Parts: sequence; structure tokens; C-alpha cells
Amino acid sequence: MADSNKVKFGLKNVHYAVATVTGSTVTYDTPVAIKGAVNLSLDAQGGETNFYADDSKYYTTNANQGYSGDLEVAKFPDSFYEDIFGVDADQNGLLYEDAAIEPKQFALLFEFSGDANKTRHVLYLCTASRPALSSGTIQDTKEPVTETTTITAVPLPVDANGKQIVRAKCNEGDTAYSSWYTTVQTVSP
Repeated sequence: MADSNKVKFGLKNVHYAVATVTGSTVTYDTPVAIKGAVNLSLDAQGGETNFYADDSKYYTTNANQGYSGDLEVAKFPDSFYEDIFGVDADQNGLLYEDAAIEPKQFALLFEFSGDANKTRHVLYLCTASRPALSSGTIQDTKEPVTETTTITAVPLPVDANGKQIVRAKCNEGDTAYSSWYTTVQTVSP
């Protein structure tokens, strides 16, 4: 179905699914919800390259290097720290962070609303920075302190058709829409 939205707004249903990359094959664990989505702001990465000849701009190309930006939520669940950053528990239930652990790659799934229908998105190969550790004293009112991670989404390895997919989306009513959060929907040839 074509996107008939005139505008978009809202952010909800944020999920992550741990990715396993083996050569050019990427598989995903079952998506896990991140409740309390506040803001997602990702900028396109890559740039325009101009080639000049004959005293003018002779050729222009653009490189798609994915996206980078911030995901802000009320609070990341412990599962996100465990699955992505390798936070582990000792025998006493103490959750600890090991500096030697490399963060895992994951797919990021989320949804925007619109005036006509909802649109679900997936970024296929993401990495995240560790969220800052902060809070503040209670004053006249209790103000929630959110958590933010920087997300970098890069293209998948080149597939059998020569494509390097970065992201995909579907609209309410599309076939993939109903199972969007049960498994990571991949692009069919």
C-alpha cells in the first residue's frame, strides 16, 4: 500500500532484535520491546561527491552510509543492557558491566503515526553507545530523567542481488505490518 499520510507524528513500539552477522548473512533474535519511547532523531550519513570537468560540475554522486543520531526513552530495560552491552549478573544478582565486552549489533524497529495510517520502520544493522548515567534531586516536582543512546545504522552486507539494504518500512494494511514485531521483516528478492 502506498503511504497516504500527509504528515507524521508520534513514536511508539520501539523494539530491538540482536543481529548475528556471518559473512553476508544476517539473522535476528526475536524483537524485544523498549517501553517509554520519547524521541528518535537520526540524520542521514554519507554525502555528495562532485566531479568537475570542462569548467563545470560534470558528475555528481551520493553515498548512502546509513543513519546516525539519538534514541531517547524513559528508561532502557535491563534486557537492553544485557543483550547489547553484555551486562551480566553475578550469583548475588549484582548486574555488572565488563569494559572488555564489545557491544552487539541489532535491528531497531519502531512506529510513527500519521494522519491516514501508521508506518512501521526497521533499521537493519545498528550499534549503540552506552547511555549516560544521570539523575537529579527532587525539588518542587518530580521530573523524570530520560536516557539517551546514540544509534548508528549502517548498510547490511551486499546480498545475492547486489543490494546493501539500510532500512525498510511498511504501512498499516501491508502484509508485513501485522507480524512486524514478532520477527524482523527482511526484504524479499
